[in-house]
Amino acid sequence: MPRRKTVVEDIIDILQELLIPYVAFLILFWIAKRDLFWKMLIGGIIFFIIAFIGVLLYKKSKIHKQSQWRTDRELIIWLRGLKPWEFEQYVADLFTKLGYRTNVVGGSYDKGIDVIAEKDGIKHYIQCKKYITSVVGVNEVRDFYGALADHLANGKGYFITTNKFTLEAEKFAEDKPIELIDGNKLIKYIRMVENQTKKSN
Repeated sequence: MPRRKTVVEDIIDILQELLIPYVAFLILFWIAKRDLFWKMLIGGIIFFIIAFIGVLLYKKSKIHKQSQWRTDRELIIWLRGLKPWEFEQYVADLFTKLGYRTNVVGGSYDKGIDVIAEKDGIKHYIQCKKYITSVVGVNEVRDFYGALADHLANGKGYFITTNKFTLEAEKFAEDKPIELIDGNKLIKYIRMVENQTKKSN
């Protein structure tokens, strides 16, 4: 049975379907009424930018509502189903709720750092690994520690995964300014934030 599309995916599909007739429409204006072409072009670009931002905001809002009604097991399965950039954003927002000012820097050229979290003028660096079956080994933690060398002053590094760390990886991090957060510990952080949010409301 095919997976049912989400509302966001439906909206993206609609926007893609609108793009082709819009381009054809622009070509006609370029040929027939060139004076209106630029108005239509700018208006269309503004429309697509607003629609795209709206989709992103909806997606972000939906991500954070999901955890409030799930069991721990369901929540970890859901987290593992996120796209890498969604997981990075989720972690950034989680740290924001913990009082940090965050910036997502993940991507192909992030050099091992996905999120920068600042608190009391001190920067902390986070790597996010959304694993389903793979465990995080010592080489990945060692690489992360190497990436921190040029950045870390008084802060610390957080290596966050939806799975587990090997014993060797945990031993390597013991005397380093790195906190390893596996799936179970991540759930505890999420529940702690949820409880704080409930108390403040």
